[in-house]
Amino acid sequence: MSEQTKGIYGGQAVVEGVMFGGHRETVTAIRRKDGTIEYFYLTKNPPGWVQTLKRIPFIRGIVALIESSAIGSKHLTFATDRYDEDPLDEQENQKIEKKESKLAMWLGVAVVGVLSFIFAKFVMTLIPVFIANLFRPVVSGDMGQIMLETLFKLILLLGYIFTVSQTPIIKRVFQYHGAEHKVINCYEADLELTVANVQSRSRLHYRCGSSFILFTVIVGMFIYMLVPTDPLWVRVVNRILLIPVVLGVAFEVLQLTNKCRNIPILKYLGVPGLWLQLLTTKEPQDDQVEVAIASFNELHRVEQDKNEEALPENLELLE
Repeated sequence: MSEQTKGIYGGQAVVEGVMFGGHRETVTAIRRKDGTIEYFYLTKNPPGWVQTLKRIPFIRGIVALIESSAIGSKHLTFATDRYDEDPLDEQENQKIEKKESKLAMWLGVAVVGVLSFIFAKFVMTLIPVFIANLFRPVVSGDMGQIMLETLFKLILLLGYIFTVSQTPIIKRVFQYHGAEHKVINCYEADLELTVANVQSRSRLHYRCGSSFILFTVIVGMFIYMLVPTDPLWVRVVNRILLIPVVLGVAFEVLQLTNKCRNIPILKYLGVPGLWLQLLTTKEPQDDQVEVAIASFNELHRVEQDKNEEALPENLELLE
């Protein structure tokens, strides 16, 4: 199996399940209240110009994030709506379901996913700016202000993750996140996808979206050194304008660390991201691993049934 083929698979933990995606297909498997596993399918069919943008360095990261947000929102909505629903009520529920048009579905999901991501990014970017500026009488230099801003951003990020991880439902989502990584690591090691083999693998992965979030903080610190921090309104404006730049560069850094993960010394470039994953993933239970394996195997089945086309070059997905 080539490294390129291995790298096309990414995933996302959802409520009581896992979503996996390949080149064109995405599949979510969730555990229902009665113990059965239910699947949700979504085919990616972006316009040709989007495919072109996904091959351009620095721009491809932003496009991948928008696509991941749109698709991930749809899968998350399915999982949230279905996991605790009584299967006996399915027929009645199906009678009141509204059939969405394909265009409406994609537009609706994209808007919700992208707006949620943009809102979170604005909060994470701007709040530390205002907090750091309060300390300007003590720390007035540009370098000191940028370091303070980065410190507060890390505190906000880690504090938020730690706080939400204390809720029971998020703890289980983080367990499924760990199961997702274990399945990918098992697959990339060319091992059979059994519960025992999967459980023996690490719950951390270099290509994880959690690592990407941390890299946006680190990359942003260096990029912000190129622009002024005073006056405050200039600082706020350039932080907003630089969000696409930070995202694009951070995505390339993430891809680089993934490619270097087996190279001595260079493999440590991705270690900070792995540290963050100690918070965003937890060791899964065997039944959760079973769901993750079922999702990945179902994705392969769907790909084979639809005669997956030849894979494009330089395609990478976020875990």
